[in-house]
Amino acid sequence: MAEQQLRLVADWENQKEQQCAQEFQLAQQNADLQKQKLSSLEQYRLDYLRQTQTRASQGVVARSFNQHQSFIGKLDKACEQQMHVHSQALLVAEQRKSLWLQQQRKRKAVEMLLEKKRQQRVYQENRVEQQILDEMAIQKFIRR
Repeated sequence: MAEQQLRLVADWENQKEQQCAQEFQLAQQNADLQKQKLSSLEQYRLDYLRQTQTRASQGVVARSFNQHQSFIGKLDKACEQQMHVHSQALLVAEQRKSLWLQQQRKRKAVEMLLEKKRQQRVYQENRVEQQILDEMAIQKFIRR
C-alpha cells in the first residue's frame, strides 16, 4: 500500500518536474527573444547614427541636426529599457532553472525511496522463500 502511494507521489513529482522544465524553456526562449530585440535596436541605432553622420558631412540644417540628435537620444533610452527587459528575462530564466533543478532533485529523492522500498520488499520475499525452503528441507530430513 505504501509503495503504491509512493508511486503516486513519484508520478506527481515527475509531472511537476516536466511543468517546471517547460516553464524554464519558455523563460529561456523569452530571454533569447529579448536579446534579439536588443541587438536589433542597437543595430538600428548604429545605422541611424551613421546615416546622420553622413548627412552631417554633406551639410545639414541645424534644426534637422537637432531633430536627429533628439531621435538618437530616444533610441539610447529605448536601448537602456530593452537592456533592462533583457536582464529581467535572464533573471526569470535563472529562477525557473533553479526551480526545475530543485524539482528534479525532489523527483529523484522519491524515486530513490521507491527503489529502496522495492529492494526491501524483494529482500523480505527472498527471506520468506528461504524460510519455506528450509522448512521443507527439515521436513524431508525428518521423514527419512
